[in-house]
Amino acid sequence: MESVKQKDKKVFEALKGQFGYTNKLEAPKLTKIVVSTGTGRKVKMDKKINDFIGDRLAKITGQKPSVRAAKQSNAGFKLRQGEPIGLAVTLRGDQMYNFLDKFIHIAVPRTKDFRGFKREALDNMGNLTLGIKEHTIFPETGNEELKDVFSFAITFVTTAKTKEEAKAYFDFIGLPFKKD
Repeated sequence: MESVKQKDKKVFEALKGQFGYTNKLEAPKLTKIVVSTGTGRKVKMDKKINDFIGDRLAKITGQKPSVRAAKQSNAGFKLRQGEPIGLAVTLRGDQMYNFLDKFIHIAVPRTKDFRGFKREALDNMGNLTLGIKEHTIFPETGNEELKDVFSFAITFVTTAKTKEEAKAYFDFIGLPFKKD
């Protein structure tokens, strides 16, 4: 099976006819993957939830997540500036490709009732953001604690200039989208 990293090197050849690329640097490529989750209300109930979620994200991504703090206070949400409200991991290089391979070939097939990702998840700048409802689709997480299931978002940041370029790129690397 061909890895995503190997496919990423062949993107120029595959898409140059469709988009008229004359230089390899014009072809879209993946620059980073950001995995993030919000822990807002859960932290108020259980102070150790950030440690638990951080440990799980570290197992899933292979990198320690950073704690994200509130930028400003909001009385309506009982939120103070500087309080931890989420965790995020930014993956680049080999870790990014390893995570993407694991996501496409192992985690996505384990998702219940999976029919493909919506193409509307692509933004106009060529980035794709997917919401994952259960972290347990990754094999590194222990399924024995099903009461502490959390969701997170995965953002794939590319150099694609348009939505159409990004669609063609993600189709080429093998991300499963719903049939139109």
